[in-house]
Amino acid sequence: MIKKLDEMFKAIEGSKKGVLAVAAAHDEEVLMAIRDAVKMSIVTPILVGNKGKIEKISGEIGLDLTGIKIIDEDDISVCAEQAVKLVSSGEADFVMKGLLDTSVLLKQVLNKEYGLRTSNLLSHVMLYEVDTYHKLMIMTDGGMVIAPDYKQKEQIIENAVKAGLALGEDVVKVACICAKEKVNEKMPSTVDAKALQEACEAGRFGNTAIVEGPLAFDLAVSKEASEVKGFKSQISGDVDVFLVPTIEVGNGIGKALTYLAHAKSAGVVMGAAAPIVLTSRADTHETKLYSIAYGALIAMNK
Repeated sequence: MIKKLDEMFKAIEGSKKGVLAVAAAHDEEVLMAIRDAVKMSIVTPILVGNKGKIEKISGEIGLDLTGIKIIDEDDISVCAEQAVKLVSSGEADFVMKGLLDTSVLLKQVLNKEYGLRTSNLLSHVMLYEVDTYHKLMIMTDGGMVIAPDYKQKEQIIENAVKAGLALGEDVVKVACICAKEKVNEKMPSTVDAKALQEACEAGRFGNTAIVEGPLAFDLAVSKEASEVKGFKSQISGDVDVFLVPTIEVGNGIGKALTYLAHAKSAGVVMGAAAPIVLTSRADTHETKLYSIAYGALIAMNK
């Protein structure tokens, strides 16, 4: 089981390199991540973007473009279209967002003619490595689905379980995060959480997931907190997936981990026919590199 982000690189070693299509690749941080990913033999990239800018930036950062295919395109919408088509045609295994808005890329991903649309909901998965937690934390969804209803939460869990299995987990432990661990009709998230646990117990998520809820965050991360409160749990203190009730909760926890706990992270979008490497423009090339590795792992295990 992968417990540190750096361990993803070793897990990919010896495997057939995935092909990554990068939409609007003319961005320094993106190309720095691609440079490192190529050096580590994680992926074979196809760069879609302004060729002149790609070549200039690559020269400045030491990215050897020998053997790397570049599709020269300046229009970011066309960049997104071309990158998505590379995946849908089988020429690439997954896609990465470069210097363009998320909405531009997702519009092409959801295109009915050539996109990567499936019956699943698209949801964001953020992977965090925090020194004070003994394993990687999967936070979902703090990036896409604003206020998921019950059915959407089911699909978000399905997507997150796939993302957890790619890390080598046999059974992915999912905590439905709420403000308290008791069901309260005035707090709909607690009602959904209990229903999700019952659905899991009835076999809704197969034999590769344990879903519990409602769980307050302290009970999710600390077995001792559960013992103090007299709360019985199979997963307390050993949670893999933290299912948040709204995007604000996931966004807030994630940024707190990043800026106050100095967490390392990786981000992908699940639910399409292939993983989508999706990070913020403010993210470092290290985060982008980890995200590429995570996308590669998921693509290998889909």
